[in-house]
Amino acid sequence: MHPFNYKHFPGFAILRWIPLLILMVSFSPLHAQLCNGSLGDPVVNITFDAGGNATVFSPPHGYIYTGSSCPDDGFYTITRRTSGCFGDAWHTVNSDHTGGGSFMLVNASFDPGDFFLTTVKDLCPNTNYEFAAWLMNVLNRQGIKPNVTFTIETPDGTILQKFSTGDIVETSQPQWKQYGFYFTTPVNNPLIVLRMTNNAPGGNGNDIALDDITFRPCGPKVNSAIKDQIDTLDLCDGNTETFSFYGNASSDYQSPVYQWQLSEDTGKTWKDIPGADKLEFTRRPTGAGYYAYRLSVTEKTSAGIPSCRIASTNLVINVHRSPEVRAGANRIAFLGDTIQLAGSVAGEDPVYSWTPATELDDPGLLDAISKPTSTRTYILYAQSVYGCKSDAEMTIRVVTGIYVPNAFTPNGDGKNDRWHIPYLDPALGAGVRLFNRYGQEVYHVEGSSVDWDGTWNAIPQPSGTYAYLIHFKKQHPDMKGTIQLIR
Repeated sequence: MHPFNYKHFPGFAILRWIPLLILMVSFSPLHAQLCNGSLGDPVVNITFDAGGNATVFSPPHGYIYTGSSCPDDGFYTITRRTSGCFGDAWHTVNSDHTGGGSFMLVNASFDPGDFFLTTVKDLCPNTNYEFAAWLMNVLNRQGIKPNVTFTIETPDGTILQKFSTGDIVETSQPQWKQYGFYFTTPVNNPLIVLRMTNNAPGGNGNDIALDDITFRPCGPKVNSAIKDQIDTLDLCDGNTETFSFYGNASSDYQSPVYQWQLSEDTGKTWKDIPGADKLEFTRRPTGAGYYAYRLSVTEKTSAGIPSCRIASTNLVINVHRSPEVRAGANRIAFLGDTIQLAGSVAGEDPVYSWTPATELDDPGLLDAISKPTSTRTYILYAQSVYGCKSDAEMTIRVVTGIYVPNAFTPNGDGKNDRWHIPYLDPALGAGVRLFNRYGQEVYHVEGSSVDWDGTWNAIPQPSGTYAYLIHFKKQHPDMKGTIQLIR
C-alpha cells in the first residue's frame, strides 16, 4: 500500500491524517451523535480545495486516482463537479459542501472490507473528540447503498467507540449530510486507532462523495455573551463605547484555564488577546472592521496545548465605515442661472438627501437642480443601512456678472503677475481667447480657470493691448474687451 501523495494538497500538512481521508472516501454517513457540548478548532480539516491534481495511490482493494469526474469501480477523483455519469445514473453535483470548492468522489471497489487502519497521535488525554465528515450518496436511482462502520480502538485493540451508518439511501436531489461521532481518549495513553470499514460491495452503486473531514476536541458547554445577552453588534466607525464580554464554563471542568481570543478574518484564524484570561473581558474601541471574539477553555493540565482548547460560539463586533460623501466643488453662478449639483455617495446601502431643500427640484437626487436667488450652501447628508452618517457641503456663490481685470504686470514681483478672471466658474464651460494686436491667438482655454502668465509658446509677450473673447456655450451672451499687459 502506498500512502496518499499529499504534496498536491497544501492543507494536508500531517501525513498521518491522509489515511483518514482515504478511508472516508468509501464509507457512508454516520447517524451517530455529534458533540452536544462545545467544540475546539479542528485538528484535522480536509476540504480538498487544492483541486484535481492528485497522483495515483494504492490503498487496500486497489483504489486508483483518475482525472475523470466519472470514476469507474475502484477509482476515485478530486473534482469540483460531476455530471452525466453512467447514463445519468449519478446526480449532477456542481459544488462541494460549502460551495465553490473541490470534493472527493469515489466509486467503491467490488469487495467490502477495511478501507484503512491508522494510529492518530498528539491527542489530549481524557478528552472527548468529535470525528465528522460531509457525505453524499451520488446515485440517483436504486442500487447498492453505501454502508460504513467507524471503529475507534486503543493500540491493544480495546474498542472505545463503534458506529455504523447503516445503508445510506438514495435521494432525488444531491444532498450533503454531516455524519460523525465522538469518543474519549484514554487517561494515560492519547493514542487511538481509527478503523474504517466498507460493508457494502461495489457494482451498481456504492458511490459516494466526501467533503470537509474534521476531527475536533469536544468538551463541556462554554458560553459567552456581550452585555444584555447579545452575540452580535453593528457599530459605526468613530464609536467610542467599551463593551463587556461575559463567559462561563460548565462545572464539569475541574481546573479551567480561560483565554479570550480575537479573529479579524471571519473566524479563519484566532489570536490570544494578551491578559484576557478571566471570565470577563472589556473590549476597547477599534477602527472599522469585522471582529470576532470567543472564550476558549482547557483544563490546567493541558493548558499548553492549543489543540486541547474548547471554545464558545463567536461574539461579533462589526464596525462599519460611514458613507463616503462628496458634495462636489464650490460653484459660481450668475443670478438666474440653473445649476445641476454633482454629489456622490458610496457605502452600505446609503440613503441621502440635500438640505436646505429650498430652490432644489428634488433634494433626494444626487444631481438635483438648483436655481439659487442668492449665495447658498448645500449639505449632502447620507446614512448607511447600519445608521452610520456622513455629510459634505458645497457653496453656490451667486453673482450679477463677471468682472474682467483690464491690466496685469507679469514682472515677477509677486503682485498682479497673472491675468485671472474672478467668478468665471469652469462649470460654465466658457471658452476664453486672447489675441495680440496682429490678431494672433496667444492664449486659449475651454471650460477651465483663466490663468495667463503673459507668454506665448514660452516667450514673454511685449507690453501692449490684447483683445479677449469669452464665449459661453449656453445661458449667457459672449463678452468682448481688451486688457493691458504692462512690463
